Amino acid sequence: MKIFLTGAGGYIGTTLVPYLLENGHQVTVLDRFFFGAQSLEAKNDSYSGKLTLLRDDTRYFSGKILEGYDAVVDMAALSNDPAGELDPWKTFEINYLGRARVARLAKEAKVRRYLLISSCSIYGFQDGILTEESKTNPLTAYAKANYLAEKDNLPLGDLNFISTAIRFATVYGLSGRMRFDLAINGMTLGGYKNSKIPIMRDGTQWRPFIHVKDAARAILTILQSDPEQINHQLFNMGSDSQNYQIKDLAEIVANSMMNRPSIEWYGDPDRRSYQVSFAKARNVLGFEAKYTPADAVKEIEMALAQGLVTDDLKTKTVEWYKHLLNDAQASKEVALRGIVL
Repeated sequence: MKIFLTGAGGYIGTTLVPYLLENGHQVTVLDRFFFGAQSLEAKNDSYSGKLTLLRDDTRYFSGKILEGYDAVVDMAALSNDPAGELDPWKTFEINYLGRARVARLAKEAKVRRYLLISSCSIYGFQDGILTEESKTNPLTAYAKANYLAEKDNLPLGDLNFISTAIRFATVYGLSGRMRFDLAINGMTLGGYKNSKIPIMRDGTQWRPFIHVKDAARAILTILQSDPEQINHQLFNMGSDSQNYQIKDLAEIVANSMMNRPSIEWYGDPDRRSYQVSFAKARNVLGFEAKYTPADAVKEIEMALAQGLVTDDLKTKTVEWYKHLLNDAQASKEVALRGIVL
């Protein structure tokens, strides 16, 4: 299959790309590569001719690029709730308008399959076990943009264009573009460096989780599924057994680590709390998660100990975006001064 990925230079994408290549697919990645492209560039040596990297923007690239592809997986977004709040309009422009544009261009280019990557954060704060039919309650710019993209892009499906959306649980695990601003990953880093696991008050909030390797498996599962099963369809992706209250998750992380760290509270209570059912993906697609938080903790702990990953600025999305914004402003001011002088 010839697959076009937007935003695959990020956390999920840098795990998804090698997984698709290993399964015999040809992959093109379009990304701004704000976090670098090194982990993907390294794959070119092993998969010569199977991987193409394009540095471009979903808001502006030519739709003709999409001609000849079997599938588009649309992941390009300012990722996660805190990052989305840095500039709500930019989040709306990229995460909603940009992805609505990609879907329309894919259909015009006669791409057969389109898959939108969305998020369970759309559920916001609710009681009960939430299904794809449950009401949504998007509380942040990131969640609202995801919701709008779903509403625009799913109805585009027809006999010749298969349109599907995934709402991922909170992702965790070791990846080529590592993130330590995600719950399990951040807890593991804190436990490793400081023997303390940081968790946001008050710990009673519920959140569903999925390993990044399972996220990659879920995407390929959708791309290989019967079109009649997935067209116009929305799937929650995660594991029923991995709906956790944050305080219980912290205990799992602590008990999975060599040094058995203690728990350290921080911040104000999180407004987001929800439990999600993943029965539809299991019943319709036969998808079930293989990996657990304990697996990820041991993997990340070993990678930290061996120096394979470090907690540099790029591993914290909001901090890196702030750094880029500050650098851009500084460059602009220098350029303006140069013109005046």
